[in-house]
Amino acid sequence: MNYLIGQQTELRAVEPEDLETLYRWENDSSLWIYGNTVAPFSRFLLKQYIENYTADIARDNQLRLIVTPKGDPKAIGAVDCFDYDPTHRKAAIGILIDPQYTRRGFGRDALDTFVKYALDFLHLHQLYAHVPTGNTASLALFRACGFVESGLLRDWVRLPHGYTDAYLMQKIAANP
Repeated sequence: MNYLIGQQTELRAVEPEDLETLYRWENDSSLWIYGNTVAPFSRFLLKQYIENYTADIARDNQLRLIVTPKGDPKAIGAVDCFDYDPTHRKAAIGILIDPQYTRRGFGRDALDTFVKYALDFLHLHQLYAHVPTGNTASLALFRACGFVESGLLRDWVRLPHGYTDAYLMQKIAANP
């Protein structure tokens, strides 16, 4: 079984040829509210990131995989697993699908594929995400992939017009 191949997508390591795509995504300020970015990244910094990236979740406490259409190496998104906690076997997760590829099922397939990889291969007990209550597309995506709302975090995300709440979404492995 290849844990990184879904029905529509494949997950792969970050490659040097992803530099320009990562540069575009990381510097799209309209996406910053969904993460913790507050300033643009230079190509130099991203090139260093790619060159030094180990894809070792145990060493770096994070793992980023690139989403591609099945059979095509073109990057259309990324799945980020971060805040890895080896003691409790849990990690946070985030996903980005390039806006020109949304609403085609790529996000759901990539998230489903990553969840199976994380729970079955990496043996994580759970994945979690903080999703702003107004981000209906992400909420629908995480729910469709078996995540459940476990709590409401008040004033969790700062937006241009003020603060908004976020749901704590969890996916817990069936067999602990």
